[in-house]
Amino acid sequence: MPALFPLAEYWWFYLCFTAFIMALLALDLGLFHRKAHEVPFREALVWGVVWVALALAFNYLLYRYALWKFPIDPRFAGLAGFDPQAAAGKVALEFLAGYIVEYSLSVDNMFVFLIIFQYFAIPPKYQHRVLFYGIVGALVLRALFIAAGAVLMRYHWVTVAFGVLLIYTAIKMATAEEAAVDPDKSLLLKLVRRVIPTTRELHLARFVVRIDGRLFATPLLVSLLFLEFADMVFALDSVPAIFGITKEPLVVFTSNMFAILGLRTLYFLLAGAAQRFHLLKYGVAAVLLFVGLKMVWLNGHFEGQFPISWSLAIIGACIGTAVAASILVPPREASDASD
Repeated sequence: MPALFPLAEYWWFYLCFTAFIMALLALDLGLFHRKAHEVPFREALVWGVVWVALALAFNYLLYRYALWKFPIDPRFAGLAGFDPQAAAGKVALEFLAGYIVEYSLSVDNMFVFLIIFQYFAIPPKYQHRVLFYGIVGALVLRALFIAAGAVLMRYHWVTVAFGVLLIYTAIKMATAEEAAVDPDKSLLLKLVRRVIPTTRELHLARFVVRIDGRLFATPLLVSLLFLEFADMVFALDSVPAIFGITKEPLVVFTSNMFAILGLRTLYFLLAGAAQRFHLLKYGVAAVLLFVGLKMVWLNGHFEGQFPISWSLAIIGACIGTAVAASILVPPREASDASD
């Protein structure tokens, strides 16, 4: 079956969607967060609801557009077995599944962001500013990863290779002990300090500062570089995982972008309670294992595509069970302390 949203026909959509995302970011920083301040839980919760509502609203509009477009698209006229209504529903479910997978993978990485901010002593009132520019960089990096993935995933052996990588990542995530993150031992930090003169102290909300005629990077800029590097590492898992759910680059791109937009509020919602979801990594590992198996084995038994409704149910069950277990079963340290 031909692509539902070929780039040659929908290039205008990518441009409009990117402009829309940039407008949202400009509105966020330029109006609502112009003044640096610590983001309280209630504000983060409100913004979290806003970003999720925007994603769901977009998903509904995409579904309505597909319902209108597919029946009149000449590429599908007379195509045996093509049901426009079923195809539109499948697109909406794939967007939702991709959005949930990206969000669930992101939750498990919030602890890394917390460690980075703690190490560089970034005050809470400046963390939103760093995360904002980190999100902008993440959007660019993800777009490049998705573009590369759209080309590579046309080859079956690449799909299988990414599936094996996800299975390996899932097993490693579920069995490995929690490793302490120490930026001071990072090769990236040593490289940054060798290439760019850095200061140990903050200079308000500035990323660079001029001292005695020389430009120096402040801890805000160094922490931003660490966030970008961390997101690049995270993308090696998340982008193949979403391509394991849908082959449509437009669905991958939009679901990924909306999930990334909500990362800042997700951080402020979960940073103080990261340890409460101590079993979430097992749910995320189960999702990666399932998607990897889809790419390597399951899709071949379902005429090339495992049912998306089943996929969504399995993903939701994995994440929901891990969250519920984290709430019902206290962390080992807390359990030992209560004995």
